[in-house]
Amino acid sequence: QVRLVESGGGLVQPGGSLRLSCAASGRTFSVYTMGWFRQSPGKEREFVAANAWSSTLYADSVKGRFTISRDNAKNTVYLQMNALKPEDTAVYYCAAKLGSIVTVATPYNYWGQGTQVTVSS
Repeated sequence: QVRLVESGGGLVQPGGSLRLSCAASGRTFSVYTMGWFRQSPGKEREFVAANAWSSTLYADSVKGRFTISRDNAKNTVYLQMNALKPEDTAVYYCAAKLGSIVTVATPYNYWGQGTQVTVSS
């Protein structure tokens, strides 16, 4: 069982930055693929980024602006978000699964409660 708790969301102006954190319980954090997804009202949950060992993958919409990283010693995964746009506004969720990176939500077994990111002037 893995428990995930996100933090770091908030209100930011367009062009600004935020760093999201996701703290995980458990002793085997390093073996999990960790992903970030987001969901806006009326839209499906969409893939943002994921990391597994030395591999990372980003959605085209965030490539070059967002960076996923992890600190296995702290059981934490981060999402550094730069050059934020109004269309980045969403609830951001972290998720965990075993096995390789996938960009769909269903295979991820564990989810956090989400943190709101609002990009607005």
